[in-house]
Amino acid sequence: MKKQYLDLMQFFEGYVRNYRRMNLSVAHNHLMFTKREIDYFANFGEMLGFDAFIEDSKFDKALGRSRPMDLSWWKWDERDKEN
Repeated sequence: MKKQYLDLMQFFEGYVRNYRRMNLSVAHNHLMFTKREIDYFANFGEMLGFDAFIEDSKFDKALGRSRPMDLSWWKWDERDKEN
């Protein structure tokens, strides 16, 4: 079975086309922009079947420390028991 990959360019194009739906204006501060953008991608990931986690972290074995992430998508895969 061939592994399927996500077409990130297609996601980006859809994001740009729909940016106006976030109803942001110059009256909003940068924190509101960030919150709405993260919420947009969290909802989008869940619609694609991923588990979305905001303010997540993953332990980086190579560096021996946690790697913080604003948003992460996780999908359980039976072929990959470690993740």
